[in-house]
Amino acid sequence: MFPTRALFGRSVWKGPNIVPLPLPRTLPPPANTPPIRTTKRAATILPNFVGLRFAVHNGKTYVEIQVTEEMVGRKLGEYVATRKRFTYKQSKNK
Repeated sequence: MFPTRALFGRSVWKGPNIVPLPLPRTLPPPANTPPIRTTKRAATILPNFVGLRFAVHNGKTYVEIQVTEEMVGRKLGEYVATRKRFTYKQSKNK
């Protein structure tokens, strides 16, 4: 079975998945501005997001990311892992 999400992107005629997010009025925002909290992991990163900080929900907590120019056109959820890394812990009792 093929992962259809990896093979087929969104249809061109639909355009990017643009989610209305509460963006700051002044760009770039002041240094003490809190990050924009969102659960919309499928939102496409637009060029006017460059330099903004987002707090993207991973299912449990919000993880902060800083948007750069290389991220434009990708999704917010691509930069926040939803699963923990597995670590093998050796037990004391053998």
